[in-house]
Amino acid sequence: MKRKYVSGLIAGAVVLAPGAALAAHGKPGLWTITSTMQMANAPKMPPGMAEMMKKRGMNVPMAGQPFTSQMCMTAEEVNADKPPRMTSREINCDTKILSQSASSMKSETVCHGVMDGVGHSEINWTGTEHYAGSYSFKGTMHGQPNEMSTSYKGDWISADCGAVKPFSKAMAH
Repeated sequence: MKRKYVSGLIAGAVVLAPGAALAAHGKPGLWTITSTMQMANAPKMPPGMAEMMKKRGMNVPMAGQPFTSQMCMTAEEVNADKPPRMTSREINCDTKILSQSASSMKSETVCHGVMDGVGHSEINWTGTEHYAGSYSFKGTMHGQPNEMSTSYKGDWISADCGAVKPFSKAMAH
């Protein structure tokens, strides 16, 4: 159960907030995303789990500590009129834009699966190469009540994504 919880935690921290941030803004290519997450009622990681994940090359987001990941956005994803649908084997989320201007966006995300609940996001862009925002989620994770909040920022790195898969392909089943 705790391994599933940790995988859901990782999915939520890495995917939910930054995925919506680039819709209709930014540049196609490689982005570095830095997130810091806070969770209410977060369980402790099982003994040895962090070490096992490090051995497998995984960087585990820990509550209160920054977690950095990379994301590749295609021109189609960046130019979309709404955030990309966030779907994986364990998470299924739909995002609805509540308000949007040239430099900011507020949205609501409804998730089912490992995480079941509602999240709210606010994003502010500084040009086409930087953004910052926050995300809060309230619901359940593996049937357990959960609340989390994440602050994040994104920085465009280059037009070439290298080995990083485009966001929509990485999130596909």
